[in-house]
Amino acid sequence: MAQVEATTERVIAADAEAVFDALADYSGTRAKLLPEHFSEYEVREGGDGEGTLVHWKLQATSKRVRDCLLEVTEPIDGELVEKDRNSSMVTTWRVTPAGEGKSRVVVTTVWDGAGGIGGFFEKTFAPKGLGRIYDLVLDKLATETQK
Repeated sequence: MAQVEATTERVIAADAEAVFDALADYSGTRAKLLPEHFSEYEVREGGDGEGTLVHWKLQATSKRVRDCLLEVTEPIDGELVEKDRNSSMVTTWRVTPAGEGKSRVVVTTVWDGAGGIGGFFEKTFAPKGLGRIYDLVLDKLATETQK
């Protein structure tokens, strides 16, 4: 099994603290940021950053749906880590200042991929597909925080 990684980033014309707070607001803002690839969104514990337990289904392709139950931690300032209890998937959101009134958001998801030829195709195509999904999330995050 090879580890698969998908990374997407964006500079947003909003203060890093405001951007981070929007991402960490699972009980409010986060649900508004999710495109149609996400369904059955539900905060089960917490709702604001560290200690949150959130559920959703992620439809990455027409045939691939992941049932995600994510534990949220904040290991360092400006970083949210979402660990899926149902798989090896871990998504890390890093928000850092990027100049006056701007922030850089980097989202990285890693998971243990399949072996063999299926693993080759997963490693080749899944990061691009997930990157497109997270581009949509970052578009909505920019719209929400640049108001």
